Amino acid sequence: MVDDLVTAVSRSSFEDVELIVVDDGSDEPTQAALGALRAPFPLRVLRQENSGRFAARRAGIEAATGDLVLLLDARVSIEPEALAFVASQLERTGSLPIWNAHVDMDLKGNPFGRFWRVIEFMAFRDYLGNPRTTSYGLEEFDRYPKGTTCFMAPREPLLNAIAGFRSYYDDVRDANDDTPIIRTLAAAQPINISPGFACLYRPRESLKPFVRHAFHRGGVFVDGYGRPGTRFFAVIVAFYPLSAATLTLAVRRPLRALAAAATAPLAGAGLGAALRRPRADIAALAMVGPLWLFAFAAGMWRGLGLALKARLRRGH
Repeated sequence: MVDDLVTAVSRSSFEDVELIVVDDGSDEPTQAALGALRAPFPLRVLRQENSGRFAARRAGIEAATGDLVLLLDARVSIEPEALAFVASQLERTGSLPIWNAHVDMDLKGNPFGRFWRVIEFMAFRDYLGNPRTTSYGLEEFDRYPKGTTCFMAPREPLLNAIAGFRSYYDDVRDANDDTPIIRTLAAAQPINISPGFACLYRPRESLKPFVRHAFHRGGVFVDGYGRPGTRFFAVIVAFYPLSAATLTLAVRRPLRALAAAATAPLAGAGLGAALRRPRADIAALAMVGPLWLFAFAAGMWRGLGLALKARLRRGH
């Protein structure tokens, strides 16, 4: 990741660059690897006890000294020409921009990554159906991909958005720690996105991490979109009574439930075919979809429990 970032910086016109790596409670081998990092510009490693992604990003942004901040996750490699593209846009407009990266996935032999890619395509077809240089504000916010996996913004507005961040949950490690922050930024200025500012994301490659991630994303989905006015609020409200009724029916009619579950892979394959996805995507939907649905739904129920627990603790 660092080598890719160095390459991208070297091909751009950005100057006075610094690199801050936040070590969020890693093990000793990782600490040793971080200690061996080298870059042609100032590099600092900040260490903290494991506090989650939100706290790590906040620590890094607070430690930064520049006016413009680029956030990069460990699973991401920025494309070589990405920063040159942003620099050219900056020179043209003269104002500090907000850029959400166009994210490509490393899908080679990875059905779990292919599955997530189809889910992302379904949610954000307005952009992913026709990737282009564009921007969006609050009105179109929920129809465009977003996340701080690879994200550039002016430091001060970003710090202000972080300071105003509120989660339904007590532990920010369970929260949706990027969508509400980007939503706050979008209220003040457009969020830019383009294939010119791109990164490569490496998704989970094995079953256990995939299930754990899907479970976590269920809770994140509730925290990020379980708010009136968001695109998926009605879906979340409807989910709980419908899923509770489905579970009740499955307990009372287990044979029918098993028969219905057996058709789930066919439903996934049918959905992929209807979306005209490649055969590998259709296979991923059929194989991985039912497992994801169960884990994601369980995560949504956990999210509701966490929200109620926090609400009771806060006394309202």
